[in-house]
Amino acid sequence: MKLAIVGVGKMGKSILEGLLRAEMLGPSEIGILDTPERTQQVALETGAIPLTLEDLRRCERILLSVQPKDIAALAPQVAHPNTGYISIMAGVSTAVLSRRLGTRRVVRCMPNLAATIGKSSTAITGPREAEEAGDLEFTRALFSTVGDVYELPERLFDAFTGMSASAPAYVAVVAEALADGGVKQGIPRAQALQLAADVLIATGELLRKKHPAVLKDEVSSPGGTTIHGLAALEARGVRAALIEAVEAATQRGHELGREE
Repeated sequence: MKLAIVGVGKMGKSILEGLLRAEMLGPSEIGILDTPERTQQVALETGAIPLTLEDLRRCERILLSVQPKDIAALAPQVAHPNTGYISIMAGVSTAVLSRRLGTRRVVRCMPNLAATIGKSSTAITGPREAEEAGDLEFTRALFSTVGDVYELPERLFDAFTGMSASAPAYVAVVAEALADGGVKQGIPRAQALQLAADVLIATGELLRKKHPAVLKDEVSSPGGTTIHGLAALEARGVRAALIEAVEAATQRGHELGREE
């Protein structure tokens, strides 16, 4: 078994589907382990092989797609010699993974919800032992099937989590608020939601080519509607609120690490 995925919830299943879609591995090379009901459901949908804890001994690498709070109880059950581990648990450092699993063949990753549509930004890092064993190279390829991969020093992982991994929720709040504004001015709800989604998608594409300040200035004509809207945002402290959101989420990442 080339890869076992422990935890096939929304993120674990998205990674599995990305692997299969890219044909990086075939269904018979991927094992999955979750609750009995979830394991069977995803196996039927994808063709991946249902596993037991005992079966993990035969797996070359194990992807841990579970909640950070589960690592203490789970690690003794999945720790096996000659196995590489890939973790997407927020706040759980490579040092903690190594201590819990008894190996330095650990890679820490942080994707975001956009993995469900193949558009994730994923940060990865790992020690020398993981690189020498090919685990980092495998992980790069793995997460390239669901989006872009960024290799970051581990000291920046909590900041990446607070900004990129948490950002879909921040942007969703912005989209909902924009739609509410449209509804307040008389636009039907369904149309307002679609307009908000469209403008965020288009703006994202523009931001790949232009600095945010340039884009903002291009839309803001003197004395026009946009500059008045921007003044209202500044008065409400929207910019500072988003900065504080990243800071708060980053701090929570630090706390999760300390709890381990």
